[in-house]
Formats: sequence, C-alpha cells, structure tokens
Amino acid sequence: MTIKPGPVPPWRQVYAALKAQIEDGTLPPGGRVPSITDLSRSWGVALTTVRKALDQLKADGLVVTSPMGTFVAGGG
Repeated sequence: MTIKPGPVPPWRQVYAALKAQIEDGTLPPGGRVPSITDLSRSWGVALTTVRKALDQLKADGLVVTSPMGTFVAGGG
C-alpha cells in the first residue's frame, strides 16, 4: 500500500486499507494483524499513525488486542 499525500490523513488511509483486508478475507477472522512496527515499515509511516488506525479498528469492533498481539475479531 502507498500512503498518498492529500486531504485524507495517513492514519485514515492505513485504517481503510486494513479494514478492506478484513472485509475481503485477506486478514481472516481470528487472524493475526501484522505488528505495528511491521506495518509502519511496510507503509513508511510513523508508529503513531498505525497505532491510531488500529485504535479505530478496535473501537469499531473489527480487531481485538491481547498480550499476544492484535487479531481480527470473530475468530472464535
């Protein structure tokens, strides 16, 4: 994914990309979401940008967090 400059903040772009991956099954229910560090590196954005996107996904009930990491909701 490429973060594009413009009116949409980077965290919203990361949020939209992860949400799309959840909805299309690329990230299946119960599947582990890549780490904040991995996502930050792969998309070339700050850790806080990824964290904000994941926080919104969690608020929307799409992911859950545990000491083991972040997982797509609905995995049993």
